[in-house]
Amino acid sequence: MHGHVPYDVFLHQIAGFLGSYYLLLSLMNGVAAFLLWQRPNQPAVFHLPVARVPVTAAFVWLLVSLLFLLIAPLAYSGDPDVVQFISVPVAVRATINRLMNPTVYIGGTFVVLLVLFLLRRFFVKPAVAWTMLNLSLLLMGMSIPDPNFAQIVTKPDNVPIVAMIFLLGFFTWLAAYRAVQNDDRLKQGLEPLEKLDSEKVLVWPDLVYTELICMVAVTAVLLFWGIALQAPLEDMANPVKTPNPSKAPWYFLGLQEMLVYFDPWMAGVVLPSLVLVGLMAIPYMDFNKAGNGYFTIDQRKFAYVMFNFGFLVLWVTLIVMGTFLRGPNWNFFGPYELWDAHKVEALNNRDLSEFFWVSLLQSSRPRAPEGSSDAWKIGYNLLKEAPGIVLVIGYFTLVPPLLVVLSRFFQNLFIKMGFMRYMVLTNLLLFMALLPIKMILRWTVNLKYFISMPEYLLNL
Repeated sequence: MHGHVPYDVFLHQIAGFLGSYYLLLSLMNGVAAFLLWQRPNQPAVFHLPVARVPVTAAFVWLLVSLLFLLIAPLAYSGDPDVVQFISVPVAVRATINRLMNPTVYIGGTFVVLLVLFLLRRFFVKPAVAWTMLNLSLLLMGMSIPDPNFAQIVTKPDNVPIVAMIFLLGFFTWLAAYRAVQNDDRLKQGLEPLEKLDSEKVLVWPDLVYTELICMVAVTAVLLFWGIALQAPLEDMANPVKTPNPSKAPWYFLGLQEMLVYFDPWMAGVVLPSLVLVGLMAIPYMDFNKAGNGYFTIDQRKFAYVMFNFGFLVLWVTLIVMGTFLRGPNWNFFGPYELWDAHKVEALNNRDLSEFFWVSLLQSSRPRAPEGSSDAWKIGYNLLKEAPGIVLVIGYFTLVPPLLVVLSRFFQNLFIKMGFMRYMVLTNLLLFMALLPIKMILRWTVNLKYFISMPEYLLNL
């Protein structure tokens, strides 16, 4: 799928880019070291055992800059025997490919989000964030010598997605950084940082000049982008020969991934509509007046977690999955795995009714006799799908009151919001949770649908 260029030829093809990549990382850390060096009274990160010499952050990042500078000539060489020392080991790549699957991927995003939230005061530290950025960029550089990884990441269509990941990470960190600062200030009885800079700015000339500068900068970036990357144009559309995989534009890859687990009407109509309805309902459900006009987490923990869960886990990670991990025949591939069009995964997906009637009760599923009227057919279909219908109705009707009974937090929500607003909120949350639940069930027990009534366009 990715071509059959000899490995040594491939390394010589990417040598210029990879060497320049490490030079750029060296320059980035050198600039950071210089800026830190200019700050007065730098605290020592640690002391050398000999003579207790203090080592500052500027010195640490200078060493990192020199390390990348030493790696750059190795990358420029294009020699397989040399490049292997700055590549992810083959055994590690094979292990990652073997362990990586949709369940691990989705479960891993939950764990990462939870850890980042609970330890946010540690991760928002600039030194920690800069370290994580360097480690992620180093991992990227060490992965590019793998032909399969490089073919996916350097594809002109996918380069913007790579940039989006890092930009999204930066702005998510920046928002959390400001929020933690404001939370600390509010605990001390001080105003948020946004209140300190509340000076009014005129549209003319301030805003217009800013927009003009941004327009010139974006135009320059697009010009450079158009020159550096070849336009990802393919052959003329041919109904006889379709691309494999056939992917939607990147902003629809999340919906395309949802089509794996839900019926088209559900994934393409109902769930996107609920997203819009939920966004419109937020002002009417939100009773917390804190956090308006400034960043905060402590005052809006529930809203903060739900937003990041919905946006990062249920949308961005699906885009990343569809871009980098979904290959021919929409099969799931590891990041270093060859996109083999002949890969076959035997998935015997079964509906919940089959689990209940066939596997549990050891009987056939109810079916209307031949020649039955439409009313009898509907009745038998309802009987056949009764386990799924009861489960789905119970999920949306019983879970909200159970949350009130079992959780003090949801008790307070119910008291402050009232019955109607509380039920709308919890049902929207349950629809959000339905996607990862369905994904995990599909990849663990091969569950296809809770309710399967294709005759009436009702598959859930």
